[in-house]
Amino acid sequence: MGEMDAQTDGRGARERPTAPRAVAFWLVAAAFTVTMLGTTLPTPLYVIYQQEIHFSTLMVTVVFATYAAGVLAALLLVGHVSDEIGRRRTLLPGLVLAMLSAVVFLAADGLGLLFVGRLLSGLSAGIFTGTATAALVDLADSRNTARGSLVATVVQMGGLGSGPLLAGVLAEFAPAPLQLPYAVHLVLLLLVAAGVWFMPEPVEDAVRRPRMRVTKPGVPQAMRGTFVRAGIAGFAGFAVLGLFTAVSPSFMGKLLGMSDFALEGGVIFAVFAASAVGQIALVPRFGDASLPVGCAGLVVGMGLLTAGFGVRSFALLVAGGVVAGVGQGMSFRAGLAAVNAEAPVARRANVASTYFVVLYVALSLPVIGVGLAADLVGLRAAGIAFSVLVAVLAGSVLAALLRAGRRTRVS
Repeated sequence: MGEMDAQTDGRGARERPTAPRAVAFWLVAAAFTVTMLGTTLPTPLYVIYQQEIHFSTLMVTVVFATYAAGVLAALLLVGHVSDEIGRRRTLLPGLVLAMLSAVVFLAADGLGLLFVGRLLSGLSAGIFTGTATAALVDLADSRNTARGSLVATVVQMGGLGSGPLLAGVLAEFAPAPLQLPYAVHLVLLLLVAAGVWFMPEPVEDAVRRPRMRVTKPGVPQAMRGTFVRAGIAGFAGFAVLGLFTAVSPSFMGKLLGMSDFALEGGVIFAVFAASAVGQIALVPRFGDASLPVGCAGLVVGMGLLTAGFGVRSFALLVAGGVVAGVGQGMSFRAGLAAVNAEAPVARRANVASTYFVVLYVALSLPVIGVGLAADLVGLRAAGIAFSVLVAVLAGSVLAALLRAGRRTRVS
């Protein structure tokens, strides 16, 4: 780790050894990756849980959605805490919650513990997402704060995509598929927690106890048009991520007769990798056109997915996921940028939190609808209906943006 610096605690009572800021930056990035990895780790394993515990596709989606409920609770209740008590003292409890989630999954032998494990995982992610992003920006070179945001995006999407890939590979090629992935994750969490312990605290004048308050979602009247367009596009994109991380293994198994866990994890990884490419590589290239291009990508992707469900094609399923992933990444980053640009400085954090509330609702409610429809009319019809709905949502935003662009050119 190199030479340690020293830092007093929040009261200046004693010195604590700390890593250099450049090293701490990557320690936080590693912790962010490992925490996000755990949130999607169960995805390819739901099929095994269904076989062993005997529950429906609807229950799979409800278990998955419990994660989003945990994220929302953390965002609303403690989203502001790291600004008050410091990044390090917020990240460490987030890691503890992730460890508890891994332990619960290790012992899970029924639906009750699956719900508890997913809730703890959601709480951990809700604490970590904003705090780790802020910590990376704080620890980055002050002359290049954009680097912190870029790395945060890369490690978040990389972690989310790596969870299904890791679990799928272990489930396919190693013993104890419902235990080994969580044991590996627990070891990784212990390692990154040791790294976070030595990070310097970038928040000056951190207090011992935060003021407990609920962050109330809200959007200023003057920017509601922009927020609604960005919110609908983000909702459509995150609904796609929810579909792939909740029930795509069931689609592959029941519709296509495929039972390769590593392949299932690889498909989900490809969707998240495509999202990362959209955010990191394509938004800078397309600039102001990123939101309409991203919406168009979602429409095309859902068209491919609809065809894939219709003819039971694995290739079309993957192509639809990848194209939609690129569209999701572009529309998400462009939408967040548009919302942040128009939000008053004094309300920017509140508006951004409201945007993320919309996204995490999208991650949960639509997939529960898919699960319910799958039990009523079958997976194939449910998948087609979902794809059409997402295409309509993204298409409505694209049409609104094109109309607004024509009015601007005319005026």
